[in-house]
Amino acid sequence: MKKLNAVVLDITVAIIDFLYQGRDYPRFWVLEEIARAPYFAFLSVLHLRESLGLRGPEHLYLMKEHFAQTLNETEHLEYMESRGGSAHWVDRAFARHLVFAYYWINVVYYWLAPVCAYHLSYEVEIHAAETYAKYLALNGPDEKILEILNDELEHSRELQNAMELINV
Repeated sequence: MKKLNAVVLDITVAIIDFLYQGRDYPRFWVLEEIARAPYFAFLSVLHLRESLGLRGPEHLYLMKEHFAQTLNETEHLEYMESRGGSAHWVDRAFARHLVFAYYWINVVYYWLAPVCAYHLSYEVEIHAAETYAKYLALNGPDEKILEILNDELEHSRELQNAMELINV
């Protein structure tokens, strides 16, 4: 599954990079809009599992982490909106259609193979950090982008921890 995750991510990144050449903030906005979907999906599945009596010992910890990640990604999204990232309707339409599909894919994926779903999100967070690092290298210092880059790295560590926690 990790190989499939890599292939899907590579194709998606290539498409987004092609569509958003030279349009950093709209690309960042799309990426941040998409970045929230897995955390919403993970929370949805955790709530369902809880309702079905399938709660594990790690359940509460994971719910808290994913809720915090959702809020943090929303803050990133709002910053990208303030920089004009969502100014064009086509960008909003593209992102929202992609998010709709990505959310439901993550719901199914997390229900069936949570470690693999976490791995995909881990790879997405690493890609996001690399994207912001490239932006900083090309455009010079930007305190907020650096903060977001560090948040993405922290999310990747949290996802690694979640994989280890449920893979015991």
